[in-house]
Amino acid sequence: MTNRRQFLQCLASAWVLPLAAKPGDEFRGVFPIMQTPYLESGGVDFGTLAAETVFLDKAGVHGMVWPQLASEYARLEFDERITGADTIVKASKGLSPKVVIGVQAGDTETAVKYAKHADKLRPDAIIALPPRQGEQNEFDLDAISTYYKKVGGATDLPMFMQAIGNMSVEFILGLMKDVPNLRFVKDEAGDSLDRLDAFGEVEGSPDIFTGRHGRLLIDELARGVSGNMPAASWVDLYVNTWELWDEGRQGEALDMFSKVMLFTTQTQSSYGLAMLNYVLHLRGVFPNWKVRNPNQKPLDAKDREALERTYEFVKPYFRV
Repeated sequence: MTNRRQFLQCLASAWVLPLAAKPGDEFRGVFPIMQTPYLESGGVDFGTLAAETVFLDKAGVHGMVWPQLASEYARLEFDERITGADTIVKASKGLSPKVVIGVQAGDTETAVKYAKHADKLRPDAIIALPPRQGEQNEFDLDAISTYYKKVGGATDLPMFMQAIGNMSVEFILGLMKDVPNLRFVKDEAGDSLDRLDAFGEVEGSPDIFTGRHGRLLIDELARGVSGNMPAASWVDLYVNTWELWDEGRQGEALDMFSKVMLFTTQTQSSYGLAMLNYVLHLRGVFPNWKVRNPNQKPLDAKDREALERTYEFVKPYFRV
């Protein structure tokens, strides 16, 4: 009887391999999800979005991604997303990090429009979440497959897909043969460590990035993860952790990661998305900490005091 490993190896042998990376085109490291800044009037603050791009370069990130969940992409208008993508790509010229533009939408037709716009901008890659199907994560995988084929077919740019819910390892490996520019997965479906091992068993697997605020980053690094996509607010702590581990300084990496976890633990509280923007405000990047989510509880004085206490403690470890 064919076991799971044999099945995956057989599947791999039938693939059309994804596009090969060009020399110097490695996608690896810390690729934060950028927060979206807002004007007091409520509109997107594109000037601050450009400043955030420069800030992330100074923080030493290896890439940057916008707009995704932490960017409130679903609350942005079509024209805001177009202008935001234009702003980031323009602001990133001459900087080191790679730029990944989010092209997901609630319907395939709109996602293809975003992908075609990205194709004209020529960032380093695109990324697409699947269309939301209510509050549950049991997706119609045939529909998801069609969605990614059409989005990937709108450009030759390398593509990340975000895996959630019931998107199994086998499903992703099968999808790759039909979407040749699908090279990367931001994997948040199931246990990240088990899935890293499963992908690692198959030659030619996509490069795997993880999310979830990097809560298991050390363990994921030990299993060969290609990158992580945390929030942008204290991203230099992730960069420090990544580079220390890469240099073989595992004890120092663990110590640095303990600083990451102070803020990361607070993300599990009631502070919500406003916390991410407030930390960027403390760092002098955002002029305020406005968000569009109407369900966001305002940060009161005690909330801000708690975040400021953590900020002051980890401030010496920031790069900028």
